[in-house]
Amino acid sequence: MWPAIYNYFPRRDDLVTSLIVDAFNSLGDSQEVSIRDLHETDLKARISALGFAYRAWALTYPQRYQLIFGTPIPHYEAPVDVTVPAAAKSLLPLIMTLQACRDANILHSEHLTSMTPELKSMLIEWSQFMEGYDLHVLFTALVMWSRVHGLVSLEIGHQFPAPITDPGEVYHQEIINFTNQYLLESPHQN
Repeated sequence: MWPAIYNYFPRRDDLVTSLIVDAFNSLGDSQEVSIRDLHETDLKARISALGFAYRAWALTYPQRYQLIFGTPIPHYEAPVDVTVPAAAKSLLPLIMTLQACRDANILHSEHLTSMTPELKSMLIEWSQFMEGYDLHVLFTALVMWSRVHGLVSLEIGHQFPAPITDPGEVYHQEIINFTNQYLLESPHQN
């Protein structure tokens, strides 16, 4: 079986890169589907749906999740020009929704401190893959993603403290927390 794979992927790293891109694309597709039927002005519902879809995808595909977010593969260096655009696609629905929140003046950003020059520089570099998005939006997306990512990683790795028998309930509460923390009430919402 392995020799046939190497007809398509001459090196192990080529195969790994293809699997990583496929995993990011799968995650990105699940994110897009999660908000497809939600009204574009129901921004809180869209943020929540994206968060719940992230966890659902990770629990459905834990091997893919670990491939892209777990322990690095020894002696493998991902080609940035191939993997970063795929990774960006997986965050794009969140970034687009947060940009819509910013445009609708419901992104609660006055509690954010001023960006340091170092942070601003990193976000500017990242923005080349996310053109047209406000740096505060990119930072908020990064922080929101890191919060859900941490909980999902703990759940997949079975690392919650023993009394926490329902990680889904913890996750659900955190989605509510950051939605309330980052988004103001919109006049368009019920």
